[in-house]
Amino acid sequence: MAWMYLLVAGVFEIIWAVSLKYTDGFTRLWPSIGTVVAMGISMVCISFALRTIPMGTAYAVWTGIGAAGTALFGIFYFGEPGGLIRLSCIALIVAGIAGLKLTAAT
Repeated sequence: MAWMYLLVAGVFEIIWAVSLKYTDGFTRLWPSIGTVVAMGISMVCISFALRTIPMGTAYAVWTGIGAAGTALFGIFYFGEPGGLIRLSCIALIVAGIAGLKLTAAT
């Protein structure tokens, strides 16, 4: 169950990172509220995951999901560059996440 909490925390990290773009410096009410709510859900979920998963592993996986997911979202929805080198680097992040999951004690 801890890994499920960690996955949900990572998804909500992507959500708040993407929604942060729409807050316009926290001057737009609803995108700002959505961003803060997504941040809160992400934090609560990672705190539940940390009950079982070692801190270093959980944090690396959480930020890796957020970084890779946000970068992919930017490529596919915001037209950001998605060249071979950039996609290869994202693949390395995903490989690192998988490696941490496979070698985790829990």
